[in-house]
Amino acid sequence: MTRVAAIAAIALASGASPVAAQTRVATTNMPVVGSAPQICTLQPPRLAGALTNFRGLSGETLQIDQMVDSTTLATNAARAEVQFEAVCTFPHRLRVESQNNGLWRTSQTAGAPASPGFTYAVPYSAEVSWAGNNTTLDTDALSRRVAEQGILVDEPSAGILNLRIVIQQGASNVRANAPVIAGWYADTLRLVLEPR
Repeated sequence: MTRVAAIAAIALASGASPVAAQTRVATTNMPVVGSAPQICTLQPPRLAGALTNFRGLSGETLQIDQMVDSTTLATNAARAEVQFEAVCTFPHRLRVESQNNGLWRTSQTAGAPASPGFTYAVPYSAEVSWAGNNTTLDTDALSRRVAEQGILVDEPSAGILNLRIVIQQGASNVRANAPVIAGWYADTLRLVLEPR
């Protein structure tokens, strides 16, 4: 018995144990990964501030209340401020685009002759601020075409995109204060958040 006790004492003194001799440590790495897509979103517009000569928003449409001054028959001034909640998860570009380069008569085809001395398209400006940057698209209504302006944004952004549409008193594509030809006038203004 003393021989067994002596062997056990030697084994304990050396730090070896039957359990320790059989212990093995196993490790593995398990990566956890995910991906966030490059996405930009624009929520529906809402009015921000006072309207001047606009009826308000109807869905995403702004309608001018009195486009023509009843005395001079020239364009009335108008102003509207609209906000959009927006998010872009990557560096991006904001493009402001006018489909017609101004408000054009909807019944007039491109290149059709206009009556001399009459306004047949109305210029306006679209002032935009987003992510600490500002730009203005000035449509001149001299030719019916796409007009655009852009902002490069160097980082992901979230917040309010502000848009102000301004039509000057007497605005015209022929001369200031020219009478406006009767009819419906329209343009489509696009705000596009896109990759750079």
